[in-house]
Amino acid sequence: MHLIKKIRGLDAFRLCVSIMAQAILLVACLAGEVSAASCLPPPRPFVPSDSQAARDYVDLIRSDFEIYMRDIQSYFRCLEVERARAFEEAREVSQDYGRFLELMDE
Repeated sequence: MHLIKKIRGLDAFRLCVSIMAQAILLVACLAGEVSAASCLPPPRPFVPSDSQAARDYVDLIRSDFEIYMRDIQSYFRCLEVERARAFEEAREVSQDYGRFLELMDE
């Protein structure tokens, strides 16, 4: 019962902050590796089928297309970087496997 009372109030806040700090640290440590391996395509711009709605939102729709064109270029660059990284990793793994096979022949 004493433990439950202790967790309430400021102690509960400290516990929550401690857990959040650990989670943020974990995400920060993994962020570089995760972002290098994940390229997310931008969402396609929406074009309403109703011509009046398209006229009403012409500036917004035009902006969505411009943002898409900018973001798709970043996506292509990300894919190229990831392809090069994966190719290099596969080459290294192949070399590791060759060394492993040599060890097994000894």
